[in-house]
Amino acid sequence: MLRPLIGITAYTRNYIEKGWDFDVSYAQNAVAVEAAGGLPVLIPAKVSMETLRAIYQRLDGVLLPGGGDVDPVEYQAERHPTTGNIDHDRDRTEIALTRWAWEDSLPAFGICRGIQVMNVALGGSLIQDVPSLVAQPLRHDLDPGETRSRILHDVTLAEDSRLAQIIGQAQVPVNSIHHQAIQTPAPVLRVVGYAPDGVIEAVEVAEKPFFAAVQWHPEDMIDDERMLRVFRAFVEAARERMTTARA
Repeated sequence: MLRPLIGITAYTRNYIEKGWDFDVSYAQNAVAVEAAGGLPVLIPAKVSMETLRAIYQRLDGVLLPGGGDVDPVEYQAERHPTTGNIDHDRDRTEIALTRWAWEDSLPAFGICRGIQVMNVALGGSLIQDVPSLVAQPLRHDLDPGETRSRILHDVTLAEDSRLAQIIGQAQVPVNSIHHQAIQTPAPVLRVVGYAPDGVIEAVEVAEKPFFAAVQWHPEDMIDDERMLRVFRAFVEAARERMTTARA
């Protein structure tokens, strides 16, 4: 069976003592895509828009993974003191990819930062610091020494949502590694998941083959069949896209 090509966006890691920049990515994202039947490839952060477009046109799906904060300039907000680890090249790359995928109905899946990028790219805004700006928040980030798969809270999904149907239930325990979240949802996105403290945890667009994002990290939970099914649904949509394009 042919395996669809899934682009995973990289981010810039600078080694200050050398003055060298590297394109890097959390390896478990590629592991999850491979486990779901896809072919993972990294998309560099610093390429020109012309080159980025050429890469995009070869892809069958786009994965926007976790990472640092989106520059609040992108959603016309002042920078909160806790906002940091901004990668302008990555912002530029991922916002462009999101908009192209939306316009072309290319399968796209956002994880943690990815849900935030999708929201900003399509006209939404972000809460820049959940611990200080959400009333009585749950713990949404890890303490030192905790594993990335540590379950921190439940998410309640809309029962009629595609994500609930894929996962197989509307109440699901999740891990959590973030301090920002969606504030105002983009008009085209349907919010389909919330944490008990009201933080938005999942969005999707039912009319697209697969256009969805979650605030937790399912790539760290693929030993749980429910989380692996999300990656499989994404990769299958990319496979169908690939098959149609080659027909």
